[in-house]
Amino acid sequence: QVQLVESGGGLVQAGGSLRLTCEASGEILARDVMGWYRQVPGKLRELVADITPGGPNYGGAVKGRFTVSKDNAKNTLYLQMDSLRPEDTAVYYCKVDAFRSPSWATYWGQGTQVTVSS
Repeated sequence: QVQLVESGGGLVQAGGSLRLTCEASGEILARDVMGWYRQVPGKLRELVADITPGGPNYGGAVKGRFTVSKDNAKNTLYLQMDSLRPEDTAVYYCKVDAFRSPSWATYWGQGTQVTVSS
């Protein structure tokens, strides 16, 4: 079982920066995929960025502005968000896809609100 706790959200002006943190309890393996998603009311949850065994992936809207990183020793995932825009306003969720033979299990955090004012 994996539990995820996000922190670091808040209110920031356009052009500013925030750093989100996702702390995972339970066993996280190198093959597991950890990532950040975001959702606004009335829209589907979308990928922001994740880290797979092959490296990081970014959603098109954040590429070049956001950086995802992971501290394996601490089971912690980070999202550095720079050059924030009002359209980045959303609830940001941490997600883990964990392969525990013979199947995958998906875990979500409770979310953290990010609000970018113009």
